[in-house]
Amino acid sequence: MIDTMKLEQICREAGHMALGRWPGAGHALKSWEKTPGSPVCEADLEVDVFLKRELGHLLPAAGWLSEETADDAGRLDKSLIWLVDPIDGTRDFIRGRSGWAVSVSLISGGRPLLGTLVAPARGEVWSAVAGKGAWLNGERLAASRRKKFPAARVPADSLPREDSDLVMVEKPNSIALRVAMVADNRADLVATLRWGYEWDIGAAALIAREAGASVTDAFGNPLAYNKQDPRAFGLLACSPGIHTAGVERLAERATRIARQ
Repeated sequence: MIDTMKLEQICREAGHMALGRWPGAGHALKSWEKTPGSPVCEADLEVDVFLKRELGHLLPAAGWLSEETADDAGRLDKSLIWLVDPIDGTRDFIRGRSGWAVSVSLISGGRPLLGTLVAPARGEVWSAVAGKGAWLNGERLAASRRKKFPAARVPADSLPREDSDLVMVEKPNSIALRVAMVADNRADLVATLRWGYEWDIGAAALIAREAGASVTDAFGNPLAYNKQDPRAFGLLACSPGIHTAGVERLAERATRIARQ
């Protein structure tokens, strides 16, 4: 079994490295766009290199899939892969806001086995082990148990008219941190209706699931990892008691957008 304490130490070091570049702490930072609307900064690349080296030493047999590394199809032949977003929430990072995190998960047979999120600007370290629970700063997590969809808490800046019966709460730019909010009962529902990548959600999905939340794609289907195309359409992480209602609420929109 992998040394989970060593894994957390590596992730904490990665978070500390990122914090040393964070404009919110007064540091200068170079950033640019990989493609229009997709920002990246020098900290993303530095943390990626660090994690690839250190996680490779920790588990040499594992493959690698990261937002900031060119994809290697050889990972598809691996039963274990590291799934990494060196800085999830780069927009908040660049703007000096605290809603970003280092996201690392270990995928085994297409499912998350270990997950760690480190959000140093928020003083948060999240972790989960499949079948053994999830924790925030060493405290066991218990996800939202809400049973009524109206008035469910959603991390959002605004809501469309058809969702006006929901309640907005704080929205970090990091999708991983938003999903983790469900795990910590700070939110009842997180939903996206776009194509997203495995590295965005691998660690957070495991943390939420181990805390007792339901986590699926936008259509209510199970999430799979280490696919040839590392994307899934949409995400729905919520209290189990409102998952069916969430799928029903999203169904028409999800079908329409996915076909575009």
